[in-house]
Amino acid sequence: MRFSISAKVVRWFQHAVLASFLGLAVGTAAHAQKPVDTRAAPNQFVETVGNNALQALRNAPAAQQGDLNRINELVDQYVLPYVNLEKTTRLAAGRYWRQASPQQQQQLVDAFKGTLIRTYSGALSKVDQISSLNILPFHGDPQADDVVVRSTISQRNGPPVGVDYRLEKTPEGWKIYDLNIEGIWLIQNYRNQFAQQISQNGIDGLIQALNQQNR
Repeated sequence: MRFSISAKVVRWFQHAVLASFLGLAVGTAAHAQKPVDTRAAPNQFVETVGNNALQALRNAPAAQQGDLNRINELVDQYVLPYVNLEKTTRLAAGRYWRQASPQQQQQLVDAFKGTLIRTYSGALSKVDQISSLNILPFHGDPQADDVVVRSTISQRNGPPVGVDYRLEKTPEGWKIYDLNIEGIWLIQNYRNQFAQQISQNGIDGLIQALNQQNR
């Protein structure tokens, strides 16, 4: 069976991509790049990452036109240093992760990264649909090791969209590892699809299916 993502899921994930890449910066004015303090308050951390990514995007018309090489560069520089992609992939794979060899685990992380980046090419063309972005005040325990930062996105031609970020505190500071768009968590969505593919074609089958789509 060919691994596929429904049009509804793609549209949903494109909202997630826009939210994560634009970082839920407050307002739409340009922001100067500044160092990211991974040990700041969770909402401040997400805001800084987002402002930097937003500024980088505005300075990269090739990325907005879908240039995957340029998108890869921007994601590697401004997003992935603050994302625990290994944990995202591990949780999406669920119990099957423990059945994979270390080599398969790394191949799956790389393939899943390609899947997420590939979706950026469609999402970035929709950047003009966002009218305002707002991070909500953080009400969780600032001493906790796992927190959720909540936000809303106002669209020009649609209702506001709620977006939540799940962060974990690592020895290097905060890392993002999951997104929730209107009640749908990214990891849970992919876990169902991964499980179906692995049950039919094994872990290598999932890796192959993801890589085929990424070509």
